[in-house]
Amino acid sequence: MMRLGREFIEALDALAEQRGLDIDVVIATMESAMQSAYNKYQPGEQETEIKIDHETGDITIHELRKVVETVEDVDKEITLDDALNYDPNIELGDTLRIERNPTNFGRIAAQTARQVIAQKLRDEERKLVYSAFADRVGDMINGTIYKTEGDDIIVRINDKTDAELPRRERINGERYNPGNVMKFYVLDVKQKSRGPKIILSRTHPGLLKKLMELEIPEIQQGIIEIRNIVRDGGARAKVALSSLDPNVDPVGACIGNGGLRIRAISSALKDEKIDVLVYSNDPLVYIKNAMLPAQVAKVEPVVDHEREANVHVYQDQLSLAIGKAGQNVRLAAKLTGWKINVTPVEPDRMPTLKDIFHDVFEDEK
Repeated sequence: MMRLGREFIEALDALAEQRGLDIDVVIATMESAMQSAYNKYQPGEQETEIKIDHETGDITIHELRKVVETVEDVDKEITLDDALNYDPNIELGDTLRIERNPTNFGRIAAQTARQVIAQKLRDEERKLVYSAFADRVGDMINGTIYKTEGDDIIVRINDKTDAELPRRERINGERYNPGNVMKFYVLDVKQKSRGPKIILSRTHPGLLKKLMELEIPEIQQGIIEIRNIVRDGGARAKVALSSLDPNVDPVGACIGNGGLRIRAISSALKDEKIDVLVYSNDPLVYIKNAMLPAQVAKVEPVVDHEREANVHVYQDQLSLAIGKAGQNVRLAAKLTGWKINVTPVEPDRMPTLKDIFHDVFEDEK
């Protein structure tokens, strides 16, 4: 019999309680690891059973042999005559447990125990991190830029936890200098062999939604509802709103006095331009609102084309309606779910003589 010692067990109990580990699971893991260590320590392929007494710290090692008439595997079998030397009540077919106390294995056992505890602590800490952040997918969190690693920015969430900000989730042109504190959207949490992998985003529409909930009390209170959000991260976003209170203007409430509220949100997103507009159940009205900041003259559905509309704008609104590289009309289409064609409206003018007497002019040709 070998011994880890009562002091070792007491220290193990205290550590397990401190870290929230199940002591029975730790002991079982140690026993399994010691069995593997013993099998490597001893030549042959014998089956072993190692038990640790939680009260005393005593370790008992038994090699297992099946009692047979003729031995074919000396590592796993024993004859009845030999077995009776250990246990006078043993019978054929029984399993004999032979206690062993190998020289120098105590040191290996103690070393194995320490390794198991260290690994178990790492595993449990990873599980705790995973469970803590798996429930936060879709939340907004604060993080500090730590370093660049390949194509990813490493963000420190707390003293023990780092997350990744992939290139595809970064705002174009935004600087991520070490030490900068920013707000992030928790995009995904994956369980990996080396620990949980937390993926963050700065471009997801959910980040803008969380910022608006933070800054605008009427959204927190449920008076104003965000119906949809689309973004080109860091460049432009469109937010469709509706109000459950007819006395509350959703657009005015979100903009705030002098634009104070919307500016605070925009500044957290590299001064992203945010168009807030009123949602409508009438798709043509919704499309007209979604074309902000452009003023729309008329919206008409395209005949025989499902969810497609022609948006007519005056010449001086054409560039606003289309937007830089088509951004405005593209975001409006994404917001409403309709294909949008922008066409200029010819300005009104007084009819000319040629218009009035077009048939005469045609005859003269």
